[in-house]
Amino acid sequence: MSVDDVFDRLFPQGHEIGHEGAFFTGRGRLGTGTVTVIGTRDKAAIGIDLAMRMAREIIAVMKTRPGEPLLLMVDTSGQKMSRRDELLGLNGYIAHLAKCLDVARRRGHRIIGLVYGEAVSAGFLSTSLLADQCYALEQAEVRVMNLPAMSRVTKIPVERLEELSRDSAVFAPGVENYVAMGAVRALWTGDLSQHLKEALALKDDPLVDRRRADGAERGGRRLAHAISARVRDDAA
Repeated sequence: MSVDDVFDRLFPQGHEIGHEGAFFTGRGRLGTGTVTVIGTRDKAAIGIDLAMRMAREIIAVMKTRPGEPLLLMVDTSGQKMSRRDELLGLNGYIAHLAKCLDVARRRGHRIIGLVYGEAVSAGFLSTSLLADQCYALEQAEVRVMNLPAMSRVTKIPVERLEELSRDSAVFAPGVENYVAMGAVRALWTGDLSQHLKEALALKDDPLVDRRRADGAERGGRRLAHAISARVRDDAA
């Protein structure tokens, strides 16, 4: 399914969304109002230019359309692995994008993340995963680090990680495992427009992160919620 097909299914009442290379932005109409759409396509790697373009659009929306919901759609292969981007401080640009999303949230913009293609590593961590709620289409591919890379970092043999991944969502790639961990709220199938309306209608406090609780309830993250609760209670 192309990104334009996804737009049509999300906004059957119409949309005006323009493409600028791997970046797109515009607005779509729902029965509940208008939604700003910002995102990437073609498995775009998030480098300093793309991160700044996304951040600039978020700031513009805060200035010109206060309170309008944001739909953050990603198809990304991760952060851009280039010497230029690293030397110019890619981590700082990605942090700036994350801060813009946080400011928008605190100013009353509902932020919905939607993974419709691929979501990898920092390209995912700095975009849709920072939304108030992150959803995914069933054909989406989500992963932060594959097992061979995880093995190199942790010094745990790949065979042991493969064994662990059979029972633990934390070690396994795949969108279903991210649902189990609570990182992805739910998979969207069927009427995408209705799913978006329902997500925008939720009364969750956007400043309260419920992913640990969801992960515990779904069995994907069995200890994070309990341990964080103990840390807070013991400190008190």
